Amino acid sequence: MIRTIRTAFTGIFLMSTLALAAATPELPPPTGFLFWTPAQQRIGYRNIEKIFPTRAVKRGVKVAPLPVDAAKLAVSYHYQGEEWNTDKFMRANNVAGLLVIQHGKVMLERYALGQTAHDRWTSFSVGKSVTSTLIGAAIKDGYIKGLDAAIIDYIPALKGSAYDGVTVRQLLTMTSGVKWNEDYADPKSDVNLFALGAPGPDGENPIVGYMKKLPREAQPGTKWVYKTGESDLMGVLLSRATHKHPAEYLSEKIWSKYGMERDAVWMLDRAGEELGGCCISMTLRDYGRFGQFFMRGGKINGASILPEGWVAEATRAQVPKYGFQWWVPLDDGSYDAQGIFGQAIHIDPKQDLVIVTSSAWPSADDKKYWNNGSAYFAAVTDALRGR
Repeated sequence: MIRTIRTAFTGIFLMSTLALAAATPELPPPTGFLFWTPAQQRIGYRNIEKIFPTRAVKRGVKVAPLPVDAAKLAVSYHYQGEEWNTDKFMRANNVAGLLVIQHGKVMLERYALGQTAHDRWTSFSVGKSVTSTLIGAAIKDGYIKGLDAAIIDYIPALKGSAYDGVTVRQLLTMTSGVKWNEDYADPKSDVNLFALGAPGPDGENPIVGYMKKLPREAQPGTKWVYKTGESDLMGVLLSRATHKHPAEYLSEKIWSKYGMERDAVWMLDRAGEELGGCCISMTLRDYGRFGQFFMRGGKINGASILPEGWVAEATRAQVPKYGFQWWVPLDDGSYDAQGIFGQAIHIDPKQDLVIVTSSAWPSADDKKYWNNGSAYFAAVTDALRGR
């Protein structure tokens, strides 16, 4: 159910909100992003900035090394009555990039579908976990008063709406109590309508303009409903609080200082603002670096850019299987950033392990592919256990 909701959000939102760039014959068209053919996915996912409006996330001068372990990691496991290995998993899940990092070393790195180590690949909803991390940084920096701060303090256009009285924490966990319909099949659903408007005459973000008209159905903090609009309000809040573009703030706090190897790019909405819930493109190794950065407390040069205890709080199941825009599907201390079509950062702090997949599934949100991925992540963990 949760992943079906994510599928609805991404398809309708991206098709209806993005200002479209002209496509060339070599690139897939911006329309129908969710329905690109496999051939279009392989080209489009690694060339997002040539198809849609984006803003660059600038890297720094130095690149953080990722040494390669001399021993080759062999992953063999029994699944669904058959013998599986890395090659079979990659073929079954249309994996374009696979990276395994343990104790700071690359244990396994593979590419397919035309992807290379230099190429960026879109993240889809993996971007939510990045945006929520920036919310933590903004709290640490004093731009946001704290998790219990009222969001109307940063988005005053929401005063008098159902979001009046909703906190930053409730926005992060999607427990605002605001009524929302995320039914992909319903043309009158909120997810189909909320981003169709243009910016208001005073420059108001059209998403804010729609969200402030929604009614309340429960007291804030009492009901969890996955709401596309709230992920994007999170990005708007970040921008208003810091007075910076989220891409600029991401560069300032993480990208330029941690040692990312290539600029990232962040897709923009109809108002020219970063999509808080989607579509930051980066290289496979930079996904891995972000996973390491977060797993180790959000620290750069020994100093954390996040509030004390943020990582533990963000990756605790605030509601069933969901933290601060991180998924917590298991009860073993691991957690995931997940995006449709097979994008994932799996983090297991107990094993000091980060696994990244960049993929082009033939369907956005098929349970079969999620299950295949979970089985492979477990097999990798078993193969590395004790190292």
